[in-house]
Amino acid sequence: MPRLMPDTRPQRVLAASNFVYTVGSGLHLTAGVLYFTEAVHLPAARVGLGLGVAGLLALVLGVTVGHLADRHGARGIYAATLGVQSLAMAGFVLVDGFWPFVLAVCAAAAAKAAGTAARSPLIRHHGGERPQEFRAYLRAVTNVGISLGAVLAGWVVQVGTLTAYQLMVVGNAIAFAVSAVILILLPPVAPVPAADGPRWIALRDRPYLLVTVLDGIMAIQFKVLTVAIPLWIVDATTAPYWLISVTMLTGTVLVVAFQVRAGRNVTSPAAGARAYRRAGVAFLVACSLISLSAGAPAWAAAALLVVAVVIHTVGELWHSAAGFEVSFALAPPHATGQYLGVFGLGAGLAEAFGPGLLIALCITWGRPGWYVVGAMFALTGLAAPAVVRRIGPPSETDRRARTAPDNGRRRRSPDPRTAGLGH
Repeated sequence: MPRLMPDTRPQRVLAASNFVYTVGSGLHLTAGVLYFTEAVHLPAARVGLGLGVAGLLALVLGVTVGHLADRHGARGIYAATLGVQSLAMAGFVLVDGFWPFVLAVCAAAAAKAAGTAARSPLIRHHGGERPQEFRAYLRAVTNVGISLGAVLAGWVVQVGTLTAYQLMVVGNAIAFAVSAVILILLPPVAPVPAADGPRWIALRDRPYLLVTVLDGIMAIQFKVLTVAIPLWIVDATTAPYWLISVTMLTGTVLVVAFQVRAGRNVTSPAAGARAYRRAGVAFLVACSLISLSAGAPAWAAAALLVVAVVIHTVGELWHSAAGFEVSFALAPPHATGQYLGVFGLGAGLAEAFGPGLLIALCITWGRPGWYVVGAMFALTGLAAPAVVRRIGPPSETDRRARTAPDNGRRRRSPDPRTAGLGH
């Protein structure tokens, strides 16, 4: 189990803000898709399309807001993104058709992506010697909050009325607003002076972009529990609807208990690559079990789904630990927000294309789609060690050479990308 409280006051403030935020997120993650399909009565395919459009918009803002956080101070910008998310979530109660849905979900997704990037400099500044470990702790806290939200969302789904769903949305908006207010207690982080060279160095760092794409494909797995399984339980199995909350709680409890522990041995990019590989295999097994739940008796479907969620969550632990290590280890301190904003492009791609892809393959196509999705995760994980072995964690000199403008001359790096790799 992770330690109960962080070591320093700023870490405790960040953890408290994160906890309140994720109670609201747990409501939305568990029943957000069902709100639009069951309460607003939008077709699942159109919901997936709207979420995809929102994800594409979020891709743009993550890098821009991360750069602003580096240059102008992360605390205020992060709090502002939480405020925007609160207003966007409150706007969900006004959604009565496809285009209002797209407008509201675009605002929410863009603010979420911006907030993730703006928070990264705070984590690096207040996270101690290894901010990756504090990031893992925050993820454990995240899942405590999500589990509480999931319990409340289970009641909402079981009641199934428009009023219940609207109460869920309002509760989510309030949680985001309170999370922003808590940040007042956090000491401000001084802006970091810009280094010499190009302004958008992360977008020129092609090896980092390659890892970002790899992580983005793997990040589609987060939508399996929040989009695909709820719709699968409702549309393709005889399992009771309350199992949606059970699956969410099962995953979150495992993350709370084991996320910090899962990252203890992931202390280099090479170790992160191996964790990606293990995660891909776990996702393949989980997707195969989920597909078998269709047409099974209710008790058998429930058992298969719970076992699949356990295996999927083990893969999620490895995937998250790998992402924490790689994203921070390869990002220079003077551009943490920008680099982590770029790394968030991977998650943004998952937000943009993941729901639609999973709905098309797993819900519309059915059982064969689950095997295709599982194979995609497995192949991505298998590619990770080769990718990291090729690019390695670069020295600062090497990074500047790769991100500098091309003046017609090839620059040589004194240490060709092999430092720090283990096998």
